[in-house]
Amino acid sequence: MTTIDTPASESAAFADLGTYETLQVEMAAPHVLVVRFDRPEVRNAISTQMGHDIHTLFTRLNAGPGEIRAVVLTGTGDRAFCAGVDLKERRGMSDADWHRQHALFERMMLAMLDCPLPMIAAVNGAAFAGGCEFALLADFIYASTNARFALTEVTIGIMPGGGGTQTLQRRIGYARAAETIFTGRPISAADAADWGLVNRLTEPETLLATAVDTASAIARNAPLSIRQAKRAMTLGGRMDLRTGMFFEIDAYNALVGTADRREGITAFNEKRAPVFTGH
Repeated sequence: MTTIDTPASESAAFADLGTYETLQVEMAAPHVLVVRFDRPEVRNAISTQMGHDIHTLFTRLNAGPGEIRAVVLTGTGDRAFCAGVDLKERRGMSDADWHRQHALFERMMLAMLDCPLPMIAAVNGAAFAGGCEFALLADFIYASTNARFALTEVTIGIMPGGGGTQTLQRRIGYARAAETIFTGRPISAADAADWGLVNRLTEPETLLATAVDTASAIARNAPLSIRQAKRAMTLGGRMDLRTGMFFEIDAYNALVGTADRREGITAFNEKRAPVFTGH
């Protein structure tokens, strides 16, 4: 994918995110950041360096999104979104080294979970183990027809440790999640869509463009409104209904005094498209 010309403020925000050894980051459309796992020689498996790269990227993004309003996660190539942790790197690790690496991966996953921006996973090929957990940390998933999902950890003597036992059952229910985790068997793209794990299936060649198109539609809306709505959904969803509704009202009231709220109403009455600035 080629990058596009962006306003100076957006280019500055993008530059602040830095460059990475194991990731490609690029502006695919106005306000839309594509993050691509970039280790195709090992099916985009998660190395220690990738853990550092993802943690750094999302820590920076969470601290100040700037002009970026939506994120698309995908993998290099069409064989794998991400095949999970690099087991060749783990071969021969001491228990202490394993624990140190996993502590890094825990920080990485939490940084992704805390992202205030809408995040779409565009799953091209296998999303196994930690790769499946990456996809589950996104707000929703688009997948190619050749995608497969699996949490395979129990087949090698461990268990999901990047949120999989928590996120999968929240997407597809306890019984289906239990079968998936306890057997380690892959879920086909068709079953993933049928179970509600995936929002939309596309042909492999149109997957990323479809995800970027949806991210662009999100990015055209008021960015503060989107962030508050995501916050109300992710945090309020952990509360009882009545408490969640009060939490939603507080999030709503925070938007009343914004310039974007005034611009939205003015644009509606003037029958024109609003120009939102995030203020």
